[in-house]
Amino acid sequence: MNEKEKMLAGEWYDANFDEALDVERNKAKDLCFELNHTKPSNSEKRNAILTDLLNDKPDNLEILSPFQVDYGYNVFLGNNVFVNHDCYFMDGGKIFIGDNVFIGPKCGLYTAVHPLQYQQRNIGLEQALPINIGNNVWLGANVIVLPGVQIGDGAVIGAGSVVAKDIPENVLAVGTPAKPINKIDN
Repeated sequence: MNEKEKMLAGEWYDANFDEALDVERNKAKDLCFELNHTKPSNSEKRNAILTDLLNDKPDNLEILSPFQVDYGYNVFLGNNVFVNHDCYFMDGGKIFIGDNVFIGPKCGLYTAVHPLQYQQRNIGLEQALPINIGNNVWLGANVIVLPGVQIGDGAVIGAGSVVAKDIPENVLAVGTPAKPINKIDN
């Protein structure tokens, strides 16, 4: 398997020194740069850039700048998704976001896991685990979602929370780590 195949399979891969992945990351970073320097009123150009970056254009998608991804092709967005300013989707692993999702400003969705042993980290090894966010979810400002996490339909994650473990559907979860504190009657 090449490094990209390992990455997509959730295996340990060379994230830092593989030339093919570096080319793909630079393409995505260039597209993010172009998006982030396009006037918000130029929706036609912004939509074209997002289609190129994400290889898809869901209905009623709004992503406010600045916005960053590592690859773009590992982000799968539903319809009616709103992503507020200054969000970063670290998409070495796949990130699935359902329909009718609101993502607050300065949120980070991080699929990367690094080895605990510095010798392994120093040679560039990384693992990418998927993130799944259900339908009708709201992530408040400054929410961090860690690798391998699933957030159930209808959940609300309070501002500043760190989601380190799965969150069930229809709950309000807050804190570091985020824990359900209330059921939501949806």
